[in-house]
Amino acid sequence: MAMYPTPENMSKAQKENLEAMMKLSQKAFEGVEKMVELQLNAAKSSLQETSEKFKALMSVKDAQDVVNLNKEMAAPAAEKALAYSRAIYDIASQTSSEVQRLIDAQIAESNKKLVDALDEFSKNAPPGSDAVVSMMKQTLTAANSAYETANKAARQVVEMAERNLKAATEAGINLGKR
Repeated sequence: MAMYPTPENMSKAQKENLEAMMKLSQKAFEGVEKMVELQLNAAKSSLQETSEKFKALMSVKDAQDVVNLNKEMAAPAAEKALAYSRAIYDIASQTSSEVQRLIDAQIAESNKKLVDALDEFSKNAPPGSDAVVSMMKQTLTAANSAYETANKAARQVVEMAERNLKAATEAGINLGKR
């Protein structure tokens, strides 16, 4: 890598950034597509179930049949609502993980290029500039460390939220079965 950016280097960097943005956009669009599919399937299923419930209600003969029908419908509806919520969360979590993976890869690549540029600069730097290069590398290392720490903390929060959601889902399912 040259010490100063050339038009070719700038063009290459712009192309790489555009490709990275296209990958991120593709992953985000895939997530939206999955959400829309889930919504459409849920709407279709809800319409079908509503029709079946309406027909069942129309065929009741007394109040006890209504009570029994409500009991029969309550547990599956709760389980379906929980499954739907879980599916939404899974899609969002998976999409977020894929986007984060792409961002991490882009940051790692950018950091590598920056370290390579610093190394190249240090080879051609005037005598006595070692301290500046060393300071720049330390700053980069500190920034990477801070990013990793923040990223690790964010992952722990997500994992905790996933555990809590799973526990709440299981509790809801068990409550619905009583």
